[in-house]
Amino acid sequence: MAAGFVGDVLPAARGHVRFVVRRPGLLLSGLVFVLVLLAAAVPSLFTSEDPLTGTPRDKLQGPGAQHLFGTDQLGRDVFARVVYGSSLSLRATFVAVAVALVVGGALGLLSGFFGGWLDDVVMRVVDVLQAIPRLLLSLALVTALGFGTTKIAIAVGIASVAGFARVMRAEVLRVRSSVYVEAARASGVRPGGIVARHVLPNASGPVLVMAALEFGVAILSVSALSFLGFGAPPPTPEWGVLVSDGRNFVATAWWLTTFPGLVIAATVLSANRISRALDGERRQDR
Repeated sequence: MAAGFVGDVLPAARGHVRFVVRRPGLLLSGLVFVLVLLAAAVPSLFTSEDPLTGTPRDKLQGPGAQHLFGTDQLGRDVFARVVYGSSLSLRATFVAVAVALVVGGALGLLSGFFGGWLDDVVMRVVDVLQAIPRLLLSLALVTALGFGTTKIAIAVGIASVAGFARVMRAEVLRVRSSVYVEAARASGVRPGGIVARHVLPNASGPVLVMAALEFGVAILSVSALSFLGFGAPPPTPEWGVLVSDGRNFVATAWWLTTFPGLVIAATVLSANRISRALDGERRQDR
């Protein structure tokens, strides 16, 4: 039995390794994303500088060996602030995607499985949400909820619910008409058991891939709201806040906005590249 398991796992593992090795862009994206996650989890691995305090005599120093990304107007190390800011920004992104996945997935699941008036009500609400630009809806929600990183994450997540609800509903409608679901109904299985054992496991794949696809969009949305001043208050080193703080010094200290902006762009591009690869592999498997 162990030999059979190894015989099944090893070819699949080799196939995944070949899939990654043949795509250097995907490999580079994975490396960048892993480094960002490590910076968010253990920032002390990358810098020993304090992101909140600085030396006034070192203010507005350009990039160099001592300060990789230079220093800001208060003499704080920009690289340290970017590294420590990754924790807040990624945490807010994960919360936003989780809110959209759970709420949108639940709405799509209930709507697709039970149908009828519930489907009509949910889909009309989804239509209204999709009719409003996502950033504008996020702005309205965060204005109602209040300022703060967590509230930004919730607002971005709610603004993304509609897409998850539609994808989940479409998958549930496909799975609901399957033979094994009809057999479960004929056997007397309750609706809750059918949803938990048959519908949800077989309909969740595309929704999880969509969550990966939405990760980059959520980073941009969270950073944009932070840039506009809805995020954590100073001196918290959030990515959007860092770009906003440096915009008044673009002419004299370009590094204050350039390096945080490049980190945001690299993270978003890496997340999008990885998610597209996952989506392509899923389509091949189907």
